[in-house]
Amino acid sequence: MSQWTSSVGAPQLARLLGSQHERSSVTPLGARRTPAYRSLADGVRLLVLEGRVPVAARLPAERELAAALSVSRTTVAAAYEALRGEGFLESRRGAGSWTAMPAGSPLPTRALDPLPPEAAGSVIDLGCAALTAPEPWLTRAFQGALEELPPYAHTHGDYPAGLPALREALADRYTARGIPTMPEQIMVTTGAMGAVAAICRLIAGRGERVAVESPSYANVLQLMREAGARLVPVAMADRLAGWDLPAWRQVLRDAAPRMAYVIADFHNPTGALAPEDQRRELVEAARAAGTLLVADETMSELVLEPGLELPRPVSAFDPAGNAVITVGSASKSFWAGLRIGWVRAAPDIIRNLVAARAYADLGTPVVDQLAVAWLLNTGGWDAALDIRRTQTRENRDAVVDAVRRHLPEWEFTVPRGGLTLWARTGGLSGSRIAEAGERLGVRVPSGPRFGVDGAFEGYVRLPFTVGGAVAEEAATRLAEAARQVASGATAAVEMPRTYVA
Repeated sequence: MSQWTSSVGAPQLARLLGSQHERSSVTPLGARRTPAYRSLADGVRLLVLEGRVPVAARLPAERELAAALSVSRTTVAAAYEALRGEGFLESRRGAGSWTAMPAGSPLPTRALDPLPPEAAGSVIDLGCAALTAPEPWLTRAFQGALEELPPYAHTHGDYPAGLPALREALADRYTARGIPTMPEQIMVTTGAMGAVAAICRLIAGRGERVAVESPSYANVLQLMREAGARLVPVAMADRLAGWDLPAWRQVLRDAAPRMAYVIADFHNPTGALAPEDQRRELVEAARAAGTLLVADETMSELVLEPGLELPRPVSAFDPAGNAVITVGSASKSFWAGLRIGWVRAAPDIIRNLVAARAYADLGTPVVDQLAVAWLLNTGGWDAALDIRRTQTRENRDAVVDAVRRHLPEWEFTVPRGGLTLWARTGGLSGSRIAEAGERLGVRVPSGPRFGVDGAFEGYVRLPFTVGGAVAEEAATRLAEAARQVASGATAAVEMPRTYVA
């Protein structure tokens, strides 16, 4: 069996190399000219390091790539040989060549655990994209829940599908968004992670291929790894432009994954918002390939630009309800301590999920469900969202301003919603910046946590969880961490020159 899980066609690789050149600076007059094979090898290596070409992606045959780039086959062969020598390419007769990461490169690990509250006074925690509760609505919600609790206290308290009142309230909210939904299409879970875990157990067993965006949400990637899934990364489009549809079509066709996990609305970590035409095309491609599309909507309500009209949900392009499963949660929109998530899917899928739940957690806490139902039924949810959006918008602007002033060499595109900023660290190792930052009292997750097999070493993720003077201090400490990394003899990651086709 071959070692590659996806493939990159010659035209696609030529396009990626060309766009890479457009973003690069012009070589200074009189500078020593780099050999063509070396420029090509450096260009491919940079695409792998940045995650724009996934690890374990089969590259085009030498002759095909040479024709696409209008160079000699000897140039491509020499570039491939250089990449093999550096550990960025592996080959086997009959199976072709596929991208890799050198031995000893930082590998993806679990996301950062939440910092204990008692440590918050000495460390600025940028590890978790979670905000404090939007009071007074949290307190009011639980007061309302306790008033509704007595009838449920006379039952056994196990509701594997969720409380009927909450299922109905969630179904009504989808219907109001233009997605007609019955309560029978909703299962309440313990957070969005509980929802994704239940879907994986049902749909993607051990050894099944699962297509994921690259980068993607670190906790879900780790969940799928531990479940035994074979992750097939698909690079995101550049500069928050959503998905790379040609890449998705090719992966769905060639790898035939059983399931695909995507975040269309204010993607975590990049903040990208997939436009409506991409949503329609991806659903059509997934349906044609027999791939079940899991759309994570946990960030969808965190719109930070006033007047921004969101595209229709991914499920709007699946009227039959058999190609898209939607995941939602209260943890990002409201509060991470309110561990309520949900799944919206066809009734038969919901029935299967509920039946399988007997071997997992049986159900979700009743009081928490009543609190979310109270919020949805009284207008408290929308009032709390107004507080959350204002706070997040102010934090975003503070973080962006502070990073631009203290770290002007870092590159990013400001997202229009969500909770995170994806920053390219000016050619330095994100892992080393994170390590130095920890010593300086600021925790930040490095890029490889959000990739598959060690990509995105030159990135960090910054959440919009702090503002004002704290954002200023966080940027100051990160700038000092970057300075320490840059001054180290082996601290900087060499970002290769781009290839000119």
